[in-house]
Amino acid sequence: MTDIAIQLEGVSLDYPKQKSGGGLLREVLTGRFRKTRDAASWHRAVADLDLTVNRGEVIGIMGPNGSGKSTLLRVIAGIYAPDEGTVRTRGRITLLAGVGTGFNRELTGRENIMLTGSIFGFDHKQMTEMAQSIIEFSGIENFIDEPLRTYSSGMRARLGFSIVSHMEPNILLLDEVMSVGDHDFRKRSRARIEEMVKGDATVVIVSHSANLLRELCDHVYYIESGRFETAGDIESAIERYQSEKESN
Repeated sequence: MTDIAIQLEGVSLDYPKQKSGGGLLREVLTGRFRKTRDAASWHRAVADLDLTVNRGEVIGIMGPNGSGKSTLLRVIAGIYAPDEGTVRTRGRITLLAGVGTGFNRELTGRENIMLTGSIFGFDHKQMTEMAQSIIEFSGIENFIDEPLRTYSSGMRARLGFSIVSHMEPNILLLDEVMSVGDHDFRKRSRARIEEMVKGDATVVIVSHSANLLRELCDHVYYIESGRFETAGDIESAIERYQSEKESN
């Protein structure tokens, strides 16, 4: 058990079908455990999943839109509590989901570095010491004191990845962020992930990029309708994903 970073056993999670936005979030975080509900009004987003990830492994998740990929990451991160089953993780978890998620568009890039650090529990001194390295890695030195609303999506993604990777999490969860940015930054990001894994970090990547997952991952799972349809073999997952994509 000491080498296991993530363990899911029989994990299931339901969403109310008729709610979205703030209403959905309130149900998920507060009222969703009321069992006096019509099963037909709920959608099973994650269905009886088992998953074991060892320290230092890189795991990929592929699947069509709405298959449960992002929900699964949020369950691992502890944002959503499962309706059934158990989730066990070891160490500090960081989730980077989407381009610029959690940033304040009116603040500068530098101010967002400090803000993000405080959200993850780092003090001002720690973030000040990390800031220059974060800025240099992101490659946006010339824009770091401009408001984030002036950034392109690629610039926001580069800044976000640079921040979270410098925080040296034990478990890093990446949701569709590795394909954004120019070729040079993607290359440096992959090298950074490899460096983190050598230090026993564990990484879970949701991506549609077969090449990226082939290069980085030890195992890849294809998920559909909230269930794993493959057992971790990289080529089996990619072939299943490409086959389903072509058929649609």
